Amino acid sequence: MITIRDLLNRIRRDRDYGRGSFAVGYYDRVEKRTIVVPLGSVRFDPDDRRAFRITDAAGEPLSIPLHRVCVVYRNGELIWHRERCRPPQDGT
Repeated sequence: MITIRDLLNRIRRDRDYGRGSFAVGYYDRVEKRTIVVPLGSVRFDPDDRRAFRITDAAGEPLSIPLHRVCVVYRNGELIWHRERCRPPQDGT
């Protein structure tokens, strides 16, 4: 299986593959559930290869470690998941 880092790099660098609507789901330890966000709202710090940044619903910046990414969707279809994580019940 491809690593999440390799998949995210492919989406960002491969123009043909990167076309489409992508979403990333990460496990939120406080809410104890997988939260799915559009990949367009994710920011990558070139100095931090182990995490990405998002802004939560309250406007607070969050750093999400890549090991907490559970699922990736392309055009609403699940294309990647970790075995130890379950996709959200609604499928997005």
